[in-house]
Amino acid sequence: MTEQPASYRPNPTAKRVERGFESLLFNSRWLMAPFYFGLVVSLAVLLFKFCAVLWEFIVHAPGSKESDIILGVLALIDLSLTGNLILIVVFSGYENFVSKIDPGGHPDWPEWMTKIHFGGLKQKLMASIVAISAIQVLKAFMNIDTAFDPAKLAWLVGVHLVFVVSAFMLAISDRWSGGDHGGE
Repeated sequence: MTEQPASYRPNPTAKRVERGFESLLFNSRWLMAPFYFGLVVSLAVLLFKFCAVLWEFIVHAPGSKESDIILGVLALIDLSLTGNLILIVVFSGYENFVSKIDPGGHPDWPEWMTKIHFGGLKQKLMASIVAISAIQVLKAFMNIDTAFDPAKLAWLVGVHLVFVVSAFMLAISDRWSGGDHGGE
């Protein structure tokens, strides 16, 4: 008499527990939605700050030196880049980690909005951080006549170079690994 091995039958109770756990894990992605909402609120706060800086810029522009005008414009650009950074994180993070965004019916919807994948997000974040850092260094150089602090300037340049090198290394590692290039 030959013995046949018993055929495998999954335990239905264990299978239900497994499916329930997987469903809980999958739906936990919605816990990120309040984070993105919080970033939208921070964007509104940044807009308030932008308006305050713009008003201050306009009020003081008539009696300002050229370098003060340039510094004011750089401050506005800095706030704009930070706003762009927040938008990139909100849209890309939501799209990648929570739920797909349906651009249908929105003819003015930016095409990049649903095409930035995680690798592209990392590169865009680093590029934005490098640009913001560069503006801080430029503002310090523009302000060198009135407030020269060699230690502070060295730190600004050093931190900026760390950001530049980090962005470069990230781009190279993504390229070497054949990583996602942002869907572009």
